[in-house]
Amino acid sequence: MKLRRVATVGALVLGVAAAGYATGTGSVGYPEGYRAWQHVKSMVILPGHALENPFLGIHHVYANDKGIRGLRDGRFQDGAVLVFDLLEYSEAGSSLQEGPRKLVGVMERDAKRFADTGGWGFEGFAGDSRSKRLTQDGGKSCYDCHASRQATAYVFSMLRD
Repeated sequence: MKLRRVATVGALVLGVAAAGYATGTGSVGYPEGYRAWQHVKSMVILPGHALENPFLGIHHVYANDKGIRGLRDGRFQDGAVLVFDLLEYSEAGSSLQEGPRKLVGVMERDAKRFADTGGWGFEGFAGDSRSKRLTQDGGKSCYDCHASRQATAYVFSMLRD
């Protein structure tokens, strides 16, 4: 009986540890339900833009409630999340039409966990995958670009009235 209890407690501890890893205690997790968050802006990067590779396409930016508060006052609390949904596009009838998803880019605010990257964690998820991660360097390459926006808390997007 005692051995079974020890095994059960051990399995629980391993399960909790694995769950912590899967939810990204040291990394950025997939932002479930982000398309129901507040839409911040949309933009299109066309051929010839400096960020064409890899960001050619239609961008929709979303923010959770803490992210919206940060966009309003410039002070992002831990737990703020900004997402950009990058889609391919096609031209038809003098319009741009959304195509397949290229990636979901995520910025998650946690000043302690992500101290080396301005207090933000960065991740990209490939296509429609919720698990295939594109960031191979802990978000450093993302941060290197966002560092130019230190005056706006490393954020490019802004709310419009």
